[in-house]
Amino acid sequence: MKILVLNSGSSSLKYQLIDTQTEEVVAKGLAECIGVAQRCGQIIQETEFAGKIAFETEMNCHDDAMDRVFALLTDPEKGVVKRVDEIAAIGHRVVHGGEKFVRPTLITDDVLCEVEKVSQLAPLHNPPNLAGIRACMRLMPGIPQVAVFDTAFHATIPDYAYMYALPYDYYTAFGVRRYGFHGTSHQYVAGIALDMLAKEGIAPGSSRIITCHLGNGCSMTAIQGGRAVDTSMGLTPAEGLVMGTRSGDLDPAILVYLARRLDAPASDIDRIINKESGLLGISGLSSDMRDIVDAAAKGNARAELALAVFCYRIRKYVGAYAAAMGGLDAIVFTAGIGENSPIVRERVCRDLGFLGVELDATKNETERGRAINLATPASRVRVLLVPTNEERMIARETARVIAGSAAPSPLVVTP
Repeated sequence: MKILVLNSGSSSLKYQLIDTQTEEVVAKGLAECIGVAQRCGQIIQETEFAGKIAFETEMNCHDDAMDRVFALLTDPEKGVVKRVDEIAAIGHRVVHGGEKFVRPTLITDDVLCEVEKVSQLAPLHNPPNLAGIRACMRLMPGIPQVAVFDTAFHATIPDYAYMYALPYDYYTAFGVRRYGFHGTSHQYVAGIALDMLAKEGIAPGSSRIITCHLGNGCSMTAIQGGRAVDTSMGLTPAEGLVMGTRSGDLDPAILVYLARRLDAPASDIDRIINKESGLLGISGLSSDMRDIVDAAAKGNARAELALAVFCYRIRKYVGAYAAAMGGLDAIVFTAGIGENSPIVRERVCRDLGFLGVELDATKNETERGRAINLATPASRVRVLLVPTNEERMIARETARVIAGSAAPSPLVVTP
């Protein structure tokens, strides 16, 4: 059974065609610069038998992009499916499900209407997600489609952890609360981590782990007994850790202060905290951690400061979440920075000896690309490197939904 996984961004469309029996990626690709007036659109696709294909093409909207992708996948010579019905289902990443959608959901007209309503909570993300869904409905009518929500994994967070200390009416009327994001990634790596811990005699039901999704966007989740109990991102993905261009946690009065000093509208403040802050804002150099690390090694003081702030914020959250769960069995590093930056892992773990964290320096420097414990044998807390795979998780959840499983989606799925 083949499942098409789609991740529709504001000007891009990422996709993978996955064989769910073997979890082999049959084809993967990216359509970029959709609707960007200054640049011609480009599609890049890779398959095992045809290799890499890249070409420019005009794409004014997601409908155009999906037309091109569909034509590629079904091309008589280079395509990977001969008939549309070889695609059993389509799984869509949808960023925000609000309180309504707490697990992957078969898409119907009613579901589309509800996701549209929730879009006011994610105006930059949900509309392109919906555009991708509608394009597929037009091109592949009758093929089941499933929405897999970034927020769903965090639905088990208790009210005292998700509630902001604002007038309660803002929660009931406007949905102002912590939702959390990167849920598919946190769920995927947590499943692998719990399987690793079970082999050491730590039962999933009594486990306490912290998953650190560190990429251009960063978030952490406290997972106790296989359930999310707290997460660093909030109403929007701007809260929590320092990120590539996002500020993370701020004194909220700073926003009011800046609006007055800059005589700036809300849209300018929103741009500053989401596009001009984080690693880029502190360093004045780059939003890419690789550039930050290189510059810091060469003595760039602001790059060193950006790196120090980034790691310090993560370490603070580790301490907070260990306290919230009453202990800690494992810290899990994943995503672009988490999987590939030994210096970030080392700095995060450096002063956590009081929790029982002891990192093996050699493993930390040399290990890549596989799930492994980077801690020393004497460490009371495991330091796990676990590569994430959100597309695989979406494909699994899509397959489960279309199979008509009566059981609710497991909060953590062990591979």
